[in-house]
Amino acid sequence: MSEVADHGRLMDDVYRYQRLFYDITRKYYLLGRDHMIANMQVHPGDRVLEVACGTGRNLAAIRKRHPRALLFGLDISDQMLISARRKLDGAARLAQADACSFDPEALFGEAEFDHIVFSYSLSMIPDWQAALDEAMRHLAPGGTLHVVDFGDQGRLPGWFKTGLRAWLARFHVAPRDTLGAAMQDMAAGAGTLTGQSLYRGYAIYGCLTR
Repeated sequence: MSEVADHGRLMDDVYRYQRLFYDITRKYYLLGRDHMIANMQVHPGDRVLEVACGTGRNLAAIRKRHPRALLFGLDISDQMLISARRKLDGAARLAQADACSFDPEALFGEAEFDHIVFSYSLSMIPDWQAALDEAMRHLAPGGTLHVVDFGDQGRLPGWFKTGLRAWLARFHVAPRDTLGAAMQDMAAGAGTLTGQSLYRGYAIYGCLTR
């Protein structure tokens, strides 16, 4: 079995039951998601793709703020997509796919997107840099890549950082300490980067416009 299939099966096993109470529990520690959504400049007709869309929570929030946007989501976990389809009820086009290699025309009939979103997903994607590169391949000229995820917790007590990371590892989550630097490298050759560290380094938010 391929690494992609293995990861998909792992995510299905992790979220088979967790998806039923995922949104209730994650709101207490997936901080910065609403900050990212509030800062998205989405126009009517813009195509918004969330990579690793999970239960569809973020797409539902984007729809509420921007009802005339065209919404798309992909996830490697069929289990998560069950919840997303129920939550969005046809308001977004959803598909099962690998974040590191996907064909948007085959999945959605779209070659590119005006906005691509990663929300606390890069910390769960083994080859997260490949996922960023793949997203940039499908970002339209003038489009924006939006990222929020765990930061380096550099301005938080050491005991908190150690405990948080040990707990996250139980769910196959690993904060990417070089995420900010990776986005800076991408922006150097592909666009303009804005962003900030949130909550004393608990989270990192980045917005890269091509």
